[in-house]
Amino acid sequence: MGIRCGIIGLPNVGKSTIFNALTRSEVEVANYPFCTINPNIGSVAVPDKRLSVFADMTHIEKVIPSFVEFVDIAGLVAGASKGEGLGNQFLGNIRETDAIVHVVRCFENNDIAHVSENIDPVNDIEIINTELLLADIQTVDKHYVRAEKQSKAAQQGDLEKRDFLKKLLEHLNKFLPARNFILDDEKTDFWMKELHLLSAKPTLYVANINEENVHSGNDFIVQVQEYLGHHQDFELITICGVLESELSQIEGEEQIEFLKDLELEEPALERLIQSCYTLLGLQTFFTTRPGEVRSWPVKVKTKAPQAAGLIHSDFERGFISAEVIPYRDYVELGGEQACKTAGKLRLEGKDYIVGEGDVIHFRFNV
Repeated sequence: MGIRCGIIGLPNVGKSTIFNALTRSEVEVANYPFCTINPNIGSVAVPDKRLSVFADMTHIEKVIPSFVEFVDIAGLVAGASKGEGLGNQFLGNIRETDAIVHVVRCFENNDIAHVSENIDPVNDIEIINTELLLADIQTVDKHYVRAEKQSKAAQQGDLEKRDFLKKLLEHLNKFLPARNFILDDEKTDFWMKELHLLSAKPTLYVANINEENVHSGNDFIVQVQEYLGHHQDFELITICGVLESELSQIEGEEQIEFLKDLELEEPALERLIQSCYTLLGLQTFFTTRPGEVRSWPVKVKTKAPQAAGLIHSDFERGFISAEVIPYRDYVELGGEQACKTAGKLRLEGKDYIVGEGDVIHFRFNV
């Protein structure tokens, strides 16, 4: 399944620096607004130490991780919902993503201009969220007007959809994001998805800080935490984009030593990638075959046939059963054959819900 996260924020907050560090790209980073015009896209492997365990156990050379696609989107300015700056293009690019990574500038640097001329992360967040909400209000209003006309034919479905849109519009006009709107059933959930609303997308906030604040934090981070805590459930990650960019250029023992010198356990970007994965309600299952182990991202509570369909549509269409071994048993007992001998391999049917870390072999017939 394709997973796409859009990196957004005001101009000059460090979006492209973080994108470069994530994807090990060389996207231009410059000290002026709208350096990024067309979105830059890069695929990033989801860190998972279990893959290394599999490889070490079985001496497998081909290890294929799950991937998340990140999109570096042009900086937004106030008035984007009315076309200011690169507004229409910016909003269209966000609409094509599954989740939002909202980068907030929490550092001071006189050499890097701020579009508002002063560092105020809470105000920056409000500008972005306001523009997303205004764009959503326009979208829902258009659909509501259309539904109002159709409802005059007195079809029950049309009346229900009109009432749903009216309630949603009232919700948005209170400046509450669409993701906080309570959906009653599968029908309203479907209608919501049809709208592709920007404020309905799950959002991860990233505070971009200076290196000297990596351990101590700063007042800007406190301001952001207090603001977000009063408005919604949120996850906030602090990252020094410049430092992560340096870390991304080195590997292996050199990177480990660099992290030790900084008194860090891992690159912050690994937490960001994992957080995006969790944000989208994803978990991992594994497949193995001679010479290869592979991880697959799947929505939590996905049933076995649909998980099989991620590998190939024929697997879902001709699904017979799933041979399942929990990851812990696979590792502790030393592989598939030992698990079979110990009775730890289970044969599951169409109603089986895939668990985190399941090692699965699908049986099918087309």
